[in-house]
Amino acid sequence: MTSIMTNQSAMTALQSLTNTNKHLSQTQNRISTGYRVSSAEDNAAYWSIATTMKSDRGALSTVKDALGLGAATIDVAYTGMNSAIDVTKEIKNKLVAARQPGIDRGKVQSEIKELQNQLKSIGDSSVFSGENWLSVDSGAASYNGTKTMIASFSRSGGNVAVGTISIDVSSVKLYDANDQSGILDKEDTTANGNVNYAVSDLDISGFKDTNNDLQDLEQMIGYVDSAIGSMTTAASNLGAIKQRTKTQSDFVSALMTAIDTGVGALVDADMNEESTRLQALQVQQQLGIQALSIANQNSQTVLSLFR
Repeated sequence: MTSIMTNQSAMTALQSLTNTNKHLSQTQNRISTGYRVSSAEDNAAYWSIATTMKSDRGALSTVKDALGLGAATIDVAYTGMNSAIDVTKEIKNKLVAARQPGIDRGKVQSEIKELQNQLKSIGDSSVFSGENWLSVDSGAASYNGTKTMIASFSRSGGNVAVGTISIDVSSVKLYDANDQSGILDKEDTTANGNVNYAVSDLDISGFKDTNNDLQDLEQMIGYVDSAIGSMTTAASNLGAIKQRTKTQSDFVSALMTAIDTGVGALVDADMNEESTRLQALQVQQQLGIQALSIANQNSQTVLSLFR
């Protein structure tokens, strides 16, 4: 039946063209944004997962920055400790030389004094971002003998957890202004002269070639050597922590890459597929327009019946 009120062919062609335009708009949006899921209406489940994982990825980026900051602080302390070991070895060498009878110990002490000043300078200048682990004041209100740095971020069952690495800095301090309990300012007492001394302030200028003084001098040599051993252990511990920090940083970087890959698999558009679909839809659109035009022309044939 031919009707001028209802053009079934035109309605079908219009519906097909509308559907084609809808898919064409969707494909163009994917091409322009690079995402096949760019909002919750595209795929609510995938969008929710991707949004959460992107948030976690941002947190991991912050963790990586924190690890870099912590590694730099450790590296400064490690470098200062190594330098202090070298200077303390020179002090021990001077003390060994001073053991020789007849040597001018006053001049040797002058050299030792300069080395002690250098040690203090190393301790005071080993600072990064306001953190000094070698020269401390354990009596300060802000002091904490255990430092922590952010090492990880994880999510499980909707709950988040932040992991940390703890560092016992009380074992690596060279100077402690509060109680002189550092490796270099911790005091010992000579067995014969009952003189209190530390690596940082020992004085041999008054020593003579008497048996008692020479024994006390040998005691100082042993004490300085013990301090070198303590600093070597501290440097080893710092090196181990530094390596752990580097390993953790590498892991966080790999984890960030894995998250990026996973999120991309969920929401990224396949540009090869989308470009092919775009061309097909453009052809369908053109054919739909022509079909609608033909369907509209059918109504014109009614006029010929009245001629």
